[in-house]
Formats: sequence, structure tokens, C-alpha cells
Amino acid sequence: MAVVQEREPVTEILRAMAVDADVCGELVRAARAHSPEVARLTEAETRSHVLAMIRAAGAWFGTFDRVEEQDFTTALLLGADRAGQGVPMTAVLRGVQAALTRVAEISVDRCRMSGVPDSALLPVILRLKEYGDAIERHVINGYHAAERGPAPEAHEIRTRLLRRVLVDGVAPGAEELGRAGIRAEDGHAPYHCLVAEATGPGHAHRLTHRFSALRGLSGLVEGRVVGLCARLPQGEDPDLPALVVASPAAPLDRLRPLYRLCVRAVDLGTAEGRQGWYELTDFAAEIAVADQPLLGAHLSDRLLGGLDPSDAFHRQLALTALTFLDCGRRLDQSAATLFTHPNTIRYRLGRFQQITGTSLTDTRPDGRGGPLETLHRWWALTTWLGRSPTQSATAIRDGGDSLKK
Repeated sequence: MAVVQEREPVTEILRAMAVDADVCGELVRAARAHSPEVARLTEAETRSHVLAMIRAAGAWFGTFDRVEEQDFTTALLLGADRAGQGVPMTAVLRGVQAALTRVAEISVDRCRMSGVPDSALLPVILRLKEYGDAIERHVINGYHAAERGPAPEAHEIRTRLLRRVLVDGVAPGAEELGRAGIRAEDGHAPYHCLVAEATGPGHAHRLTHRFSALRGLSGLVEGRVVGLCARLPQGEDPDLPALVVASPAAPLDRLRPLYRLCVRAVDLGTAEGRQGWYELTDFAAEIAVADQPLLGAHLSDRLLGGLDPSDAFHRQLALTALTFLDCGRRLDQSAATLFTHPNTIRYRLGRFQQITGTSLTDTRPDGRGGPLETLHRWWALTTWLGRSPTQSATAIRDGGDSLKK
């Protein structure tokens, strides 16, 4: 009976704690101090889960015996995230228990400051312990579920939602979002679209597992591994088995065109042999060049008409000119990239100018020669060579110097 009488004050105290940055910081520090494995993750990752658990604690006190009404999605996601990040279960629970203990300590202090009598504090502590036990159970369930992989039915639900958002361009309703594990209020939040080409055995499983660890959805759409996530990974991932392209964050109803661009970027990058995480904007120029071949061909005819594609030396000059532009017009960097002497680069650029009438080092008399002019030359060279800048530089390193001048 005493607990019921003190329900509202305690609920309000927990709600106030949920928006208190100092309290949140204390809980994050407690979790990280008691679990070195958790401390290796970013503070932002820990903070987001901490905030959600404090808010859920307020709801727990508000419902009391209606435990079935509680939403433990955050605890399930916490367990799944940590499993995907390779954090051992014992380390996860140490961090969770440390944060929950600190919640209880701060709650008792604030209850006393708010005038809650000591006689009512024991039920409050017991209620918090019940909440902590429930959180731990769901963290463990989420962790084990991530290890096993999604159930077939859940996988189908998520894949269907991914297709509706990315292929059909349909904004899902709250009920559909909930079935896929996304809260209705998060349906309007911006998400990154991830696209990867699974090129080897087991790659699809490994990629979907990593995408899911980013607090998002993943599945196979149009033969590719795709995902939606609220955040991108921090740092490099040398063990990533494929090229992954991530779009800028956007609401779900605006992701369809970004998905198509990501698919295009993956096709181009995979053909070049790229691997690892890339942002969509890293492929901006390559997508534009690849998707406007006619314009590129006319640009090549105008700027490079003097070059003969069947002449090996002319191809070497074009490859050198493209590398020079890629290196910011630096002779030393171009020479280092091509493993040759700067004087050799200078000679080739001079011959390139004699044949094409185009100087890559001087500003034209009419004042033209700025960024747009450089872009046009880069585009013309890329189109004329019929390959990407990455492939061009590789070709020079592998055999360019063996060509006769």
C-alpha cells in the first residue's frame, strides 16, 4: 500500500533523472568503469541505452502490476548490439548492473530530498530491483537472439519492410514499424541506407549481422545485403568482407532515391575491387561520369582529339595526366604515385600539351582553368581511357613505365 501511495513522486523523480545530463553522465561512467570492454565503445553508444532505460524505469513505476504492458525493446536491442560488437555477455551484464545500482542510489537520494519518508524507501528499492532484474533478463534474451540470428518470420517481416521503403518508396505505418522492431516515434527519425554486394560464401550472413549491430534492420533486397541504421560505425573495419556504401541520413520516405544511388556506387566500386566502408558521396563524381557516357565522349573528342587510343604512348600520357589531376597537380606526389622521377612526369605533361593543345599546369589566356575546367579534363581523360582513376593509376604502376616513349 505504501508503494502505491508513493508511486507518483517516485515516477516523477525518475522522469526528471531521465532528462538530467549529470545523472546520465554518472550512469555512463559507472557502466564504463565496471566493464573495460564497454569502455572501449563510444560514450554515445552507452548514453543512448542509459537514457532509454531510465525513461523505461518511470513507466515501470507507473504501471506496477501490469508488467505485460512494459516495453523492453531497448534492453533487447542493447543485448543484440553488444553481441554484434563482440562484447562478452559477462562484460555486458557488469556494465548494466553498475548502471542500475547507480540508478537505485540516486533515486533513493532524490526521494529523500523530495520528502519521501524512509518507511516508503524499502518498497522503492525493491521495485527498482524488480525492474533491474527484468532489464537483465531482456538484455540476455536480446544477446542470445542476436547470436542465433533472426527467426525466419522476423527476418521476412524486416525484409518486407526494407523492400517497401527502399524499392517501392512507401512510408510504413506505425504497426508495420513495430512488427519490424522500430518504435513508431523513431519512424520519422533519419536513417542511413547501407548497401553491400555479398561476393563470397558466408558474406551475406556476416554483413547482415554487422548491420543489425548498428541498431537497425538488415536483409537481402534485389540480391544485395541492405540495411537501415540510425548511426554509422566509428573507425575502420579491416575484416569487412565486402564493399559497403552508406547514404546520408534521411527520413524513411526519402530513402528510395538514395538507395538507388548506393546500388550504383556498389556496382562501380565492386568492379574496381574496393572493399570496406564508404560514404555515398565518395562516389559522386564516378556516378556522374558513368551515367553520362555520351556527354563524356563528346568532351573527350573536344579536349583530347589529338590522342590516338591505339597508341600505347598516348595512353601512357593520358594515364599520367589523370594521375597528375588526382594528385592535385603536384609533380612530387604524381611521381611518388607512379614510382618515377618528377622530371619524367614533367616531360610527359609537356608531350601531352603538344599533342592535345591542353595544358594542365598553366591558366589559359582567357582566364579559364578553374575547378570546372579541371573537372572537364578529368572527365574527358576518364572517359577516353574507359576506366576509373583507381584502375588508371594501377595500370601505370603495373606496366606503364614499360611502354616505349
